[in-house]
Amino acid sequence: MNRTLVSVLLAAAVAVLLGGCSTQATYVDPAGTRTLSNVGEINVQDWNMASEAMVNSLIAKHINSGNLKGSGPEGRAVMAISRIVNNTSIQIDTDMLVKKIRVSLLGTGKVVADITAGLGGPEDPLAAEAKREQQFLGTQKVAARPDYTLSGKIIENRTRQGNRTESTYVFQMALATRDGLAVWEEEKTITKQARRSAVGW
Repeated sequence: MNRTLVSVLLAAAVAVLLGGCSTQATYVDPAGTRTLSNVGEINVQDWNMASEAMVNSLIAKHINSGNLKGSGPEGRAVMAISRIVNNTSIQIDTDMLVKKIRVSLLGTGKVVADITAGLGGPEDPLAAEAKREQQFLGTQKVAARPDYTLSGKIIENRTRQGNRTESTYVFQMALATRDGLAVWEEEKTITKQARRSAVGW
């Protein structure tokens, strides 16, 4: 067998091996039913369900009822995000929940978000600096303190029975006035089950 034929056969074998290891990615609707889900994590479907439940409740029970009072532009309520406690065994980014809720609330036209206030520092440092300058010059037109703060907690409970595992995630949120009075609370529970393999979780 000559060297040329050997080189061709080796190249073909490498191509087959590499081709067998590659995967083809496809796009799916994050709000659809084709997204992947597992018991040990909070997946995109869970964030979507939790945020939708919270937003619908807050709009129906507090915003559309006319109870929302604001000191912001055109009488809109100024809201800031307080602490969202992750009381689960997994590391999660709570912005997956908070951002979805905030986007929907801003879409109502009755709420504005204060992105210069936050327990971990301002979300937008430049906006925070501009706000401080306006307050120093006496030209600040938005309330120095937000009208409302949004806080919450995510709780997890895991159970095993036989070869089945179950995870329950409880999403809790509350809206409080600047006086510290809770004016809205909601809770969304999501439970998932899976058959556990003989080895591993």
